[in-house]
Amino acid sequence: MRLALVARISTTIAALAGAALLPPLALALWDGGGTARAFAIPVAASLLAGLAGFLLRNRAGGAAPRAADAIVAVGAAWVAVGIFGALPLWLSGALPSFTDAVFESVSGFTTTGATVFADVERLPRAINLWRCETHWLGGMGVIALVVALVPMLGIGGFRLMSAESTGPEKGRLTARITDTAKVLWMLYVGLTALQAVLLRLCGMGWTDAVCHAFSTLGTGGFSTRNASLAAFGSPAAEWVCTAFMLAASINFGIYYRIVAHRGEGVRSATEPRMFLAIASGAVLLVALSLSSGPGGEPVGRAIRLAAFQVASIISTTGFATADYDGWNPAAKAVLFALLLCGGCSGSTAGGVKVVRWTVLAKQAGCELRRLVHPRGVYVVRIDGMPVRDGLVAGVGAFLLAYMALCGVTALAGAAGGLHPWEAISASLSMVGNIGPAFGSLGPVGNYGSLPAALKWWYCFAMLAGRLEIYTMLLLVARLLVPSGSRGG
Repeated sequence: MRLALVARISTTIAALAGAALLPPLALALWDGGGTARAFAIPVAASLLAGLAGFLLRNRAGGAAPRAADAIVAVGAAWVAVGIFGALPLWLSGALPSFTDAVFESVSGFTTTGATVFADVERLPRAINLWRCETHWLGGMGVIALVVALVPMLGIGGFRLMSAESTGPEKGRLTARITDTAKVLWMLYVGLTALQAVLLRLCGMGWTDAVCHAFSTLGTGGFSTRNASLAAFGSPAAEWVCTAFMLAASINFGIYYRIVAHRGEGVRSATEPRMFLAIASGAVLLVALSLSSGPGGEPVGRAIRLAAFQVASIISTTGFATADYDGWNPAAKAVLFALLLCGGCSGSTAGGVKVVRWTVLAKQAGCELRRLVHPRGVYVVRIDGMPVRDGLVAGVGAFLLAYMALCGVTALAGAAGGLHPWEAISASLSMVGNIGPAFGSLGPVGNYGSLPAALKWWYCFAMLAGRLEIYTMLLLVARLLVPSGSRGG
């Protein structure tokens, strides 16, 4: 493993993270108080990290990294940025426990949105801005940002972005991976600005509007209010966030096709159609459940509550406008099922991804037809084209690894004192980067009371879920197994 390459990428990301601290630093200086120091120190440290990365350039060399080097470098970089992002939370005293600070930072960058804060409204505005900004940075990907802004880094950008991006298929929107990263970030910035303006028109202040736009487009879920979006009492703001949560769950390549190629190939895209069909069906089921029976919600309110919460869970955002843990069992069952769904590949959403479930469902259909007609030839097709050889097996292997990690995480939660129902839902939430679970970890609860050891395991689960399991597993394997003892 080329340690110089890993160190160089990590220090470059730390330098960019330091630049990302400048907006909350400016807000802290504007508001006064002692919070500015908590941002100024990491900014200074990031400058030193950037200098170290520059000095490492010659040692790392300009050759493209091997696949294993790229995967390990991405995993190490995400661990580093999670620790670096914790510094303002810890130095400001907002979270005196370093464990809690790292948990909150990792939850932010992985767009999980699980918080240890019981009262976010007491926090300085700069701290809340930084919390929500971590969602925005992690949503599109810190590696993608590096590739877009630092093309002269001299490393294999495609391999790095492939290790970070989501979904079973990795591709380019443009001929050069640097241009692809720039296109993705330009679309991301444009959608974020649009939502912030719309939320401002819905009555939010600019800070709240920007923070919630960061959290929505990053599908994270951190809010500046204890009651999340419900605190604003604005149905219009809820509908805006519902629309943008769903939009952030669609492959950003779809938006590129719409803008650059006049929508060519969009209608034949399988995954977005399946995603919207699942979301629509879930909204219908939850709305019927909420409005039926004595004491049910009015139809209009039931539809709004259902649409918002379904969008929040399926997009893995984690916002809440109601305590869904108190809803009837049918509605909760639908939401629990959505914990296993996730958004589309190439989006900012977490989870298994709809395309994987689609591939497995189509393969099951092929097997069923093969039982009836053994001599028939049946092919799984996505977007009207046959899938590549090995994709079905790869999807099955990923799902096995995903569920195994969820199982181990559920056992860890139970060992940490959680009720089995809470431990299972929390494991799906952590690995799926969703945030709230059920029970004491539901939309009105938080993760602050959990044992420190469990929080550290949850940090690993969140990182593994964001980087789609294999990256973190390979990083751990490289750290635990000496290079000299590995064959080949």
